[in-house]
Amino acid sequence: MKLNPLSIPYRAGESVVRLAWVLVIAFVGTSGISGPTGIGLLVVAWFVVATAYQLVYYQRFDYELTEDTLDIASGVVSRRQREIPIRRIQNVDISRNVVQRLLGLSRIDLETAGGSSTEASLRYVSTEEAERLQSEIARLKRGETEGEESPESTTEEELFAITPKELGLLGLVGVDLRLLGFVTVILPVVFPPVQRRFGDPFQDPLIALATTAPLVAVAIVAVTAAISGLLAVANYYDFRLARRGDELLYERGLLQRFSGSIPLEKVQTLSVSENVIARRLGYASLAVETAGYAPGDAGSQSAIPLADRTRVLSLAQSVEAFADLDFERPPKRARERYVARYAIVVAVVVAIAYAVNRMTDITFAWYATAGLFAVVPVAAHLKWVNLGYDLQDEYIVLREGFWTRTITVVPYYRVQTVLDSQSVFQRRRRLATLVVDTAGSSGLTSGQPRALDIDAETAQDIRESVADRLQAALARRREERRRERLEAIAADPSELAADD
Repeated sequence: MKLNPLSIPYRAGESVVRLAWVLVIAFVGTSGISGPTGIGLLVVAWFVVATAYQLVYYQRFDYELTEDTLDIASGVVSRRQREIPIRRIQNVDISRNVVQRLLGLSRIDLETAGGSSTEASLRYVSTEEAERLQSEIARLKRGETEGEESPESTTEEELFAITPKELGLLGLVGVDLRLLGFVTVILPVVFPPVQRRFGDPFQDPLIALATTAPLVAVAIVAVTAAISGLLAVANYYDFRLARRGDELLYERGLLQRFSGSIPLEKVQTLSVSENVIARRLGYASLAVETAGYAPGDAGSQSAIPLADRTRVLSLAQSVEAFADLDFERPPKRARERYVARYAIVVAVVVAIAYAVNRMTDITFAWYATAGLFAVVPVAAHLKWVNLGYDLQDEYIVLREGFWTRTITVVPYYRVQTVLDSQSVFQRRRRLATLVVDTAGSSGLTSGQPRALDIDAETAQDIRESVADRLQAALARRREERRRERLEAIAADPSELAADD
């Protein structure tokens, strides 16, 4: 099979967009290439060269879906032959931006477990071909032959569709603080300096900075909230979630449309998240984490971007049948530790304010910063009250976070490692942190589910208990698979011959 012929001019156009600005910067000002005409000719020349290359790429790119593998041959200068086993494919994601939708093109990304990058991409096939490949790969993974698919595997049941109200709330609560740095750099470029507009030109520069800094901070936060809200609405516009057999199917996006599948048998963890605003409104989001995404990807997909909390928990329990949540909080000496930690931070702030007042010409009521000590017990309590763990028969459930509280459900049979650790300060208060790592976790440095500051002896008991339950869960699953295999062989003896 070949890629769609329209992929040739489209990929050439992508190349021009990526590299034309580099060529323009490199050659602007040089003799012989200047002005709009020269730059236009340069871009056109690059497009012609890119189109010729993409034509050769198109001719040398082939793929074929067999019963067992997806075979891909590619390469203009050096040839590459790949056979991707169907059963190793974890996710088949389809994406289409506005231009691609107008041209009827789609991109397919294939993810496998253990890969160091996206296993393969087909850029670009027709939308009908992308949906056919996604459906056929799902059928082959289920081991069904063409025309003998069970009704359960072909019938889609809609589980969730975002409403206009939920989309609007998502734009309100979906503030992404990671954009703060970007906005901080861009805002002074787009708008005149705030100090020049609002500050007194005859005022001392330090005083002017002190008076205008709050305005700048408010402006940055407001712009960040507006941008992140618009991005959230665009990303999850018309979000739909359905279930077909043992897969969840999602579709979302306004400017760029995404659709993909989440294989339930590959689920590593479920995460229910609520930031402060969403929690007050009774809303939450659900993310399903699977193994197989490349580094840099989140490794998870939103099963529900935002919905009523009760509905979110109900859908999560339909994916993994964990019981109602009943968290055990850390001992109260953990809260005392947070009081001491936050008090030290406030003491440093007061000391800095005092030093600025004494060592510069800026005079202000530095002692007012001591009022932050009144907030310390409240902050320590809010952190402590949102921590906890729930050790269930088949799952360990962990809770952490105040600004964004996250509840993570981990099936025992998905646990890769479980460990408890103690810092110097935790040892003084007989506290420890329990880390539960899965194949879908983002590593041992961040993002892994954990129970923070629980009793040290309890952490050891939980670690041993999780390890024991992991072995018991694995034994049960091995027995279930052996029984299913024997039943399949009894129903169709050719299965045994196929193994031989």
